[in-house]
Amino acid sequence: MIRDFLRAIGQIGDARFRGVLWMGVGLALALLAVIYAGFIFLLQMLVPDTVTIPWIGEVGVVDDLLSWGSVVLMIGLSVFLMIPVASAFTGFFLDRVVDAVEVKHYAGLPPATPLPLWDQLIDSANFFAILVLVNLLALVLLFFAGPLFPILFWALNGFLLGREYFTLVAMRRLGRAGAKALRARHAGQIWLAGTLMAAPLSIPIVNLLVPVLGVATFTHLYHRVSGRP
Repeated sequence: MIRDFLRAIGQIGDARFRGVLWMGVGLALALLAVIYAGFIFLLQMLVPDTVTIPWIGEVGVVDDLLSWGSVVLMIGLSVFLMIPVASAFTGFFLDRVVDAVEVKHYAGLPPATPLPLWDQLIDSANFFAILVLVNLLALVLLFFAGPLFPILFWALNGFLLGREYFTLVAMRRLGRAGAKALRARHAGQIWLAGTLMAAPLSIPIVNLLVPVLGVATFTHLYHRVSGRP
């Protein structure tokens, strides 16, 4: 699995791969910006422009202070938000990433069957909803898990990410039923690889690179467990 990840990192210099990587980073930043803008808009609707403080009078900087504080809050929440954000657009660049990896490392393969766009959208929406619910639950568990929280957080998201990434990659060549069967035979490896993806998703800035690298890593993992040299 480490070798799969290192091979994915080693392809960053590839022009085709790099283009997809920057597209993924741009989409992630755009989606986080939309979430942040919505948060600021809601904040400004709920917080008054001025607050009267006894013996001081009206203070008009509360809104500004809360807005600046929201920047710090959103940076912190990006640790939780980036996992569902990453999953939300994985399907949009999946085929390009997998094609770039297969052209470089697995020459001579027959053409894959691209996933229908509608199926990609449905799968991505369903998975996004599941991840949001799971990470909201993780926020609640933060108060009970103590020092074990990072391990629980990574393991839980690793299971979901590994399951989703591997299935999406494998379905291109095996269909949905074949992908599920292969995933079941290698569930442990897939879960561990997903956990390795979930851990850096918790690191701001670094997490912008992980979705594309994750798809590339699971492409190598799929070909390895399916017996591809």
